[in-house]
Amino acid sequence: MRIPAADLGRMMVLGVLGVAASNYFYYLAIQRTNVATAIILQYTAPVWVLLYAVARKTQKATLQRVAAVGMALCGIALVIGIGSGGFRADRLGITAAIIAAFSFAFYNVGGHIILTRYDRWLVLLYVILSASVFWMIVNPPWKIAAAHYSSGQWLFLFVFSLVSVLGPFALYFAGLQHLEPTRAIVVSCLEPVFSILLAALVLGEVMRPLQTLGVVLVLAATVVVQIPDRSAAEEVTVVEPIE
Repeated sequence: MRIPAADLGRMMVLGVLGVAASNYFYYLAIQRTNVATAIILQYTAPVWVLLYAVARKTQKATLQRVAAVGMALCGIALVIGIGSGGFRADRLGITAAIIAAFSFAFYNVGGHIILTRYDRWLVLLYVILSASVFWMIVNPPWKIAAAHYSSGQWLFLFVFSLVSVLGPFALYFAGLQHLEPTRAIVVSCLEPVFSILLAALVLGEVMRPLQTLGVVLVLAATVVVQIPDRSAAEEVTVVEPIE
């Protein structure tokens, strides 16, 4: 349980600026827009990681990777309705989704480094603990108690925290230990597809044809940008979903 103060600080930063921020802004984006827009914008995180790696000169801006960035940007434009006359997106919601993408990318870049030195359960403990302490300061327990949630609402929040946060985090860290990073990220690209399908079935959200095309473009870009370039010796930085 005892780790150097510097690494503990890194985990705390990951918990606040990564886990807490990405989840908060992602849920805010869903509230102000819809599931499809929020998750597609968040799934541009691998593209931002690539741009960061190119800026740090740890990867090259190959044609394959530049094309992936272009596909992602075109897909985003189609998803939120730019150029089709149907753009009704809430500015706060779009901004929140973009911030969630950056927080998502930040968490995964930093988390991948930490996981190479410590057991995943230890990392999971300190990252989620720091996020929880942060929210207890921002939104104290007495304010939550003053909301007078019913027993059914408390049960929902408890189950939601296990199914939507703790379970996926634990499986995510375990997956990175048993799968090579590229294979893991390609398989995980199915998450936004399932999210959009569930939103259509459960929430009644309707995807227009151009939005569907945008979803396909962003998913394709996310996969293409993670395919190892045979002409390059360096490895692609890993970004794995945490939601």
